[in-house]
Amino acid sequence: MKTKDRITEAALSLFAENGFNGTSVKQIADAVGIRDASLYKHYKSKQEIFQSIVILIKRHMSDLSGRLQIPTEEDFEHDADLLTHMDMTLLKLISRDAFVFYSSDPYVSRFWKIAHMEQYINEEIYGMFRQLFIDDAIAYLTQLMIFLSKKGVIKITDPKVTAVSYYAPIFLLLTKYVNQPEKEEEALEMLDHQVEEFYRLYKK
Repeated sequence: MKTKDRITEAALSLFAENGFNGTSVKQIADAVGIRDASLYKHYKSKQEIFQSIVILIKRHMSDLSGRLQIPTEEDFEHDADLLTHMDMTLLKLISRDAFVFYSSDPYVSRFWKIAHMEQYINEEIYGMFRQLFIDDAIAYLTQLMIFLSKKGVIKITDPKVTAVSYYAPIFLLLTKYVNQPEKEEEALEMLDHQVEEFYRLYKK
């Protein structure tokens, strides 16, 4: 692993354990086994290290979309056949896979922990989390609900409200169960019930 990647990995672990403000550049350098001066050759500041972590998280989320064949907004028409045949079984499968990824992925789960530690301390860090896991998620799901409605899969009156109705319980379950792999089955059972209820309410 390259030194720059080792710095990012060490910082992510330390931030998740001690918080952003509770972690010093020296602690990160010590964890990597380098001098402070050597660390500054790769990153100008602790904030820049955190920004590189956000980029890494986005990359992991993009990789997830590819693995689960979750279409981007630009691909809705391209994947119209899959989306048009969306049923409760497929929706549960995609929801389960995404939930397991977000709750147990070593990068995403640590980022989630950092954000909740910092939400009342560091507005910028929590803002990054909110953008990724709330604002962007709801914006994407809103466009997906519009597309599914046009294709006759679901019935909606307000696509954003429908998106929130789908995502809010999932976000709540993630908040409750992230970093608790021993409770994964319990979480997934509750998730299934939420998806079933959503599909019952909104299916065409």
